[in-house]
Amino acid sequence: MKADHFEQQKLLALADEDVALTQLAHRKRTLPEVAAVEAAAESERTFAEAEVRAETEVRDLDREQRRLEADVDTVRQRADRDRSRIDSGAATPKEITSLQSELQSLARRQSDLEDQVLELMERRETADAALADAQTGRAAAVADRERAEQLRDDALADIADSTARHEAKRAEVAGGISAPLLALYDRIRTQTGTTGAAVLKARQCQGCRIELNGRELAAVRNADPHEVVRCENCGRILVRTAESGL
Repeated sequence: MKADHFEQQKLLALADEDVALTQLAHRKRTLPEVAAVEAAAESERTFAEAEVRAETEVRDLDREQRRLEADVDTVRQRADRDRSRIDSGAATPKEITSLQSELQSLARRQSDLEDQVLELMERRETADAALADAQTGRAAAVADRERAEQLRDDALADIADSTARHEAKRAEVAGGISAPLLALYDRIRTQTGTTGAAVLKARQCQGCRIELNGRELAAVRNADPHEVVRCENCGRILVRTAESGL
């Protein structure tokens, strides 16, 4: 393929835009702000789960405490009835003996229930503290996530703006290149994943950074200035300039 020597040099400007676009795409894929959002969201989920567990435990403890306190009330009421029966003078000696025995049993039962209530109250304090820690941690994680999302969105907006500028510049440069040469460049660019052309500088292809050997250099040196020559190592179009070392 032949193409005007100066038209070939326009490929370098096109390659510069493609390098910039490739870098922007890589930056978007590996954006640390995205990882920061994911980390903050994971922290938020962890604290939210801890909060649910703590809330569940608090509710369970409250329910158990209400049950025990109801049992204590039942025991107290039974003891009050027994004492009232004894104090009324209507009970027989045998009944009084039985009632007194039952009062002792009720007193032990009440003491045991009250001890359980105290234990539950201590557990409730621990559960309340765990709940408060989870709520505080989740609130902080939410704030961290929101800040991270803002930073991510700002970074993505900057990338989108830069991408639009380079795409517009690339389209402008591409508009000044003939269709056959542009098609070849784009085909090579697809193969390399970056650019389709590179400058030959000091006998070295700046695309693959490999210096041309004697035979390759002689072939390029003897080629017509308008001949489209390619690097035998990476396949890119070699653009010759005054710095090529020919």
